[in-house]
Amino acid sequence: MKSDTLDRRLGWFDHPVLSLLLAASWLALSRSLEPVHLLSAALLGLIVPRLLRGVLHVGGPIRWGAAIRLTLVVLWDIVLSNITVARLVLGPMSRPQPAWLRVPLACDHHRVNALFASIITMTPGTVSAVVDEDARCIWVHALNCDDAAGMVADMKARYEAPLLATFGLDGEGRA
Repeated sequence: MKSDTLDRRLGWFDHPVLSLLLAASWLALSRSLEPVHLLSAALLGLIVPRLLRGVLHVGGPIRWGAAIRLTLVVLWDIVLSNITVARLVLGPMSRPQPAWLRVPLACDHHRVNALFASIITMTPGTVSAVVDEDARCIWVHALNCDDAAGMVADMKARYEAPLLATFGLDGEGRA
């Protein structure tokens, strides 16, 4: 009897998000919805992840409600951060207070840590410079930081905790 992990790894639709992104990218590049392009997109979405199955890990279950809430929070924060950075850049030069922040990681889950660093970088005014998984931290450069501890706590509460919830992990990174 095969294990559940092995059965899932051998499936054709193990990476649905990747498959959909590949298909959508193909359709955007072809700029056509003709049947031949729809068929090509479907085949690319199915075959490429299958060919890469030795490289791609089988993902665990995703809690889509938490993922959608996180997406909305990130999009909202990107809009607000753009406005804040524009005000900062267009204002007097003495206002910015750049800082390096050490953001401790709550888990060893590579996907959560990579997404956490990516979200931080996507938000204007902050850049994830180093993800140091040995030291369990992300070094972040902030364009303007009045309260380092508060900014770190805000990043962890707004992004890391929802990421852990999305992947069904507790605060220690266990399922």
